[in-house]
Amino acid sequence: MDRIPSAFLVTPYLRLHQAIYRGTHGWIGRRLTVRSSLLLTTLGRRTGRQRTNALIYFKDGASWVVVASNGGSDHGPGWLANLRAERNVLVQVGRRKWAATARVAMPQERARLWPLVNRNNRGFAPIFHPGAHGRYDAYQRHTSREIPIVILEAPVRGGVPLV
Repeated sequence: MDRIPSAFLVTPYLRLHQAIYRGTHGWIGRRLTVRSSLLLTTLGRRTGRQRTNALIYFKDGASWVVVASNGGSDHGPGWLANLRAERNVLVQVGRRKWAATARVAMPQERARLWPLVNRNNRGFAPIFHPGAHGRYDAYQRHTSREIPIVILEAPVRGGVPLV
């Protein structure tokens, strides 16, 4: 099985959430789920077309952190491959939009951020997956790949993010 069973139930909901978020230009969608979400727009590595995905995020200082879990799949999400090909992305949180640079967290950053993103997105994982601190722990158990954490950094001028 390529994904954990709950991913099959969640995917249609996530697509609807993303459509509402985009369709209302951010008026509705940031807090449609229990956790805050953002829209990440990458450039398709093969098509050159913009691709947008709604993702749960964690705010870490001046950066936004997202997890390339793909529901515990053995394959990373398409948006991860896109941003590896082109690091310049667009981010939208609510009605605010800005350009950012995306990068995969270094091992020491990932070690620091992993418990934080799990705490931010616990869901029912600790109940249904003993020992898991959050959804990403449960997803990591179902795949042999190390699930990457992606850091989205806004341009900075004078030490202040331009957001």
